[in-house]
Amino acid sequence: MKAHAGKLLRRLVDVGLPGLIVGAFLPCWAHGQAAKLPPELTAARDALARYQDPIVAVRDGYFSTLACVEYPDGGMGVHFLNMATLGPTVDPSKPNVLIYQPVGNKLRLAAAEWFVPLASGVKERPQIFGQPFDGPMAGHEPVQPAELHHYDLHVWLWKSNPAGVFHSTNPDLKCPEKEPYTLSMSEPEAVPHH
Repeated sequence: MKAHAGKLLRRLVDVGLPGLIVGAFLPCWAHGQAAKLPPELTAARDALARYQDPIVAVRDGYFSTLACVEYPDGGMGVHFLNMATLGPTVDPSKPNVLIYQPVGNKLRLAAAEWFVPLASGVKERPQIFGQPFDGPMAGHEPVQPAELHHYDLHVWLWKSNPAGVFHSTNPDLKCPEKEPYTLSMSEPEAVPHH
């Protein structure tokens, strides 16, 4: 069964399934940033290196939201969410979201995101790698329902980000123009944490 699923995924890639512009394995292209990362981030990046191949991410339970997300101050890319990892606590070795940058007909791993919905019962602002999460905020419509209030933290482990390793958007990440899955969005609304 798994072999059949793997063949099917590869076939979908070969025919260019819209929104799953996944392509073949791509090496990390942000080697220049590697020397700048502190040891805990370097360890996280190294532990997640297998996800440079988005097919491996899909096999491990990450599913694409299809859209390449851009904000006025920079791009976020295509999010792959793993619902099985969501909860009130975070694990540095298991991000809830992997973020890919579309480059031609391939996806390149750019960042990881830790995501904590308020509905999970989280009691206070989460933090990881010594960094407090952003939020709480409303869901990022239309990719998420506005009612999905959450905290999140983006960590640019593979793509250098001039705005900072923990900044939610990256001014150097651009989504393809005239792509039906490219979405220009506004910043989500801040919400209270009750």
